[in-house]
Amino acid sequence: CIPGCPLSISYIAKMSDAVVIKTRKFKRNPLLSRRQMIVDVIHPGRPNVPKDELSEVVGGMHKADAKLTVMFGFKTKYGGGKSTGFCLIYDNEDAFRKFEPKHRLVRKGIETRAEKSRKAIKEAKNKGLKIRGTGARIAKHKAKRAQDS
Repeated sequence: CIPGCPLSISYIAKMSDAVVIKTRKFKRNPLLSRRQMIVDVIHPGRPNVPKDELSEVVGGMHKADAKLTVMFGFKTKYGGGKSTGFCLIYDNEDAFRKFEPKHRLVRKGIETRAEKSRKAIKEAKNKGLKIRGTGARIAKHKAKRAQDS
């Protein structure tokens, strides 16, 4: 866990408009070079809190860069006022790029989304379906290369 912190105490930070952020189930994951935790956000009178604001506050709570903090999977409790989600704080940008899924990298603005037409995706899929046996893998690879260029 975090040095000098008893396991039972969760971190609490206050934001503007009486928003309280608590982290729990903190876990250090050295294999993926990250810290992971569940984040509870109490936000009475607000529909929800933007993930950018949350990542800045949680990153500050754990002495980490907001760019390496990823928030996802937030669900608002019935009746509003409280949301719960998941947070990952990576140790460095290399680990962030290596282990994070591409759609979350795009969301953070680190990578750009490749624009592909629906027709091109379907044509590549159907071309791959026509070939059977050991040549299917090679054909799918060639179709993907043709689609990317």
